[in-house]
Amino acid sequence: MSEIILSARGMTRRYGGFTAVDDVSIDVAKGEIRGLIGPNGAGKSTLMDLICGRGGGISAGEVTLMDQRIDRLDARHRRKAGLGRSFQKTNIFPDLTVEEQVQLTERATGASDGREVMSELDLWALRSRRAGDISYGDQRRLDLALALIGRPPVVLLDEPAAGLSIKESLVLSRLLKDLTKRWGVTVLIVEHDMEVIFSICDRITVLALGKILADGNAQQIQGNEEVVRAYLGSAAG
Repeated sequence: MSEIILSARGMTRRYGGFTAVDDVSIDVAKGEIRGLIGPNGAGKSTLMDLICGRGGGISAGEVTLMDQRIDRLDARHRRKAGLGRSFQKTNIFPDLTVEEQVQLTERATGASDGREVMSELDLWALRSRRAGDISYGDQRRLDLALALIGRPPVVLLDEPAAGLSIKESLVLSRLLKDLTKRWGVTVLIVEHDMEVIFSICDRITVLALGKILADGNAQQIQGNEEVVRAYLGSAAG
């Protein structure tokens, strides 16, 4: 049986009378890339926020990382415990250079591998450029680099290919798969680009209306009639 590195049990978040995530439990095995997909409003980003300790509302659930409970920690301390995160909207400061942003993350996490991460993500040549002046694709890679500083054991990626061209998305997905394999990083990824999801994910969890609709490998998800009706049919159109 695969070793479980991240376990989230009974994850729930309510905003007034609306339940965005409803008693969701998910286990992620060490070294896997787990996809998290579903229609808009399914609760994907909210589940990621719950796991990493962000967002408001009334929240419940237990999060265990490498056999240690972290749900009582705030987001900053969960990052120090080994839980990286990238965001749907790039989490960068446009007036800082690429290198300055990496250095900030190094100081926050106590890491010292920023130069290596920049080199791996083809950002070293851009290190002196203002983040606001580099291309959107480069900004997405910078956001990914910030999540990978210190090589956290688990990284949550929220739509890393959002806004990228098909070519850029495929390049990013190949890079991500290569890095996770070489660095031993476990990934939970939310992504609307099904080509990315089906090409890199070992397992895929489907959310709908704040609950888990299905879970399986790419072939099982693509062949699940309920998933096709709820999401894949419209996502492919």
